[in-house]
Amino acid sequence: MIHFLYLVGFGALISIVFGGISHGTPKEKLWYGTKTFLQFVGVSLLIAWVLYFIPW
Repeated sequence: MIHFLYLVGFGALISIVFGGISHGTPKEKLWYGTKTFLQFVGVSLLIAWVLYFIPW
């Protein structure tokens, strides 16, 4: 569980930075930050799910 919280926290911080340095209106920056956060967490969970089934 703690790994997931670290993932969400790190994703939130990175998304805030990416949204802040992107170009456009504040609404576009917010949308870009939200999209980045959701992609970060979604791809991480997808990779974790795939790796779960690989026998090491």
